[in-house]
Amino acid sequence: MGTFGFKVEAVDGPARAGVARSGHGDFLTPAFMPVGTAGTVKGITTAELRVAGADIVLSNTYHLFLRPGHRVIGELGGLHRFMNWSGPILTDSGGFQAFSMADRVKMDDRGFEFSSILDGSRHLLSPELSMEIQAALGSDIVMVLDECPALPAPRKRLEEAVARTTAWARRCVESYDGPGVLFGIVQGGTCMDLRERSAAELQEIGFPGYAVGGVAVGEPEDQIAGIAGRTAALLPEDKPRYLMGVGRPQDLVEAVARGLDMFDCVMPTRNARNGTLFTSRGKVNIKRAGHQRDPSPLDPECDCEACTKYSRAYLRHLFMSNEILGHRLHTIHNLTFYLRLMRRMRAAIFEGRFEAFRREFMSSPAVGVEP
Repeated sequence: MGTFGFKVEAVDGPARAGVARSGHGDFLTPAFMPVGTAGTVKGITTAELRVAGADIVLSNTYHLFLRPGHRVIGELGGLHRFMNWSGPILTDSGGFQAFSMADRVKMDDRGFEFSSILDGSRHLLSPELSMEIQAALGSDIVMVLDECPALPAPRKRLEEAVARTTAWARRCVESYDGPGVLFGIVQGGTCMDLRERSAAELQEIGFPGYAVGGVAVGEPEDQIAGIAGRTAALLPEDKPRYLMGVGRPQDLVEAVARGLDMFDCVMPTRNARNGTLFTSRGKVNIKRAGHQRDPSPLDPECDCEACTKYSRAYLRHLFMSNEILGHRLHTIHNLTFYLRLMRRMRAAIFEGRFEAFRREFMSSPAVGVEP
């Protein structure tokens, strides 16, 4: 198993700023991980990711297993070499995708039996296979296979998911033989006593980092930060806390305020491809006719290529013409916005003014929609 270290460098209330050390370099927290599902953040190069401010990226076990196959990537030197990314990579376990995307899913204690979205072939994603895939990919942070039920769910269903997640976590630890380190995933839905049980069982196994799973999967939006924060408080102070799959800029600020360190979400990249752009003045729908003759930059406070070299009128033209460059520039901008937000939060923590930053951000136009 690989080497991994984490140090909290500054705290301001529950908010933390730290540094994580992996076999492929360091990343600073709070950290946002751009999602590179198939070994690429859609539309942009790894060099452009670096310019946007990314230290670490996330990739997807399920999709890379189906295409081109983990053995192919392993033979070619691992995912870092395959996608030309020299920094840390976190890979998810593939369970969520196997459950939510595939047809005719059958789940039991063995794992997820599913049909491929590519050719209909049947596969069993077990804890052991998930570890085999992630070992071949050579990821730095490996997520254990867990069960994440959609919410709302009956308590009995959540109890079963917690028990299965713990059992699978033990099997993952026993079977993993790769260069990375494993993170455990806390489940329990909206039942805090079940989350307490899940967190305690995972800490008994022992992991160098812990994720808060099963959040933003159907519960009301106003519960997300509370559940995440109460779960984070159950986890060791000297280990990174990763909130999976969240979310909006305001969600990230509220989660950092409650002691979370790592985040991922498809929101900035998916919205970019749909023409929705995050700016200091609110979300911009670049499709709006009002931008057709607008010579101003998308966001005057942003220093990305899209904002410093092109006008809103041009970005709208690209999008309406379905030009690939539009998707690329939008993606660069949205990721730059998110990653800059992480750096601003980190600086506020070091300067002891995080709560003031949080109040200012939450009342700013950035959390709304541009008029």
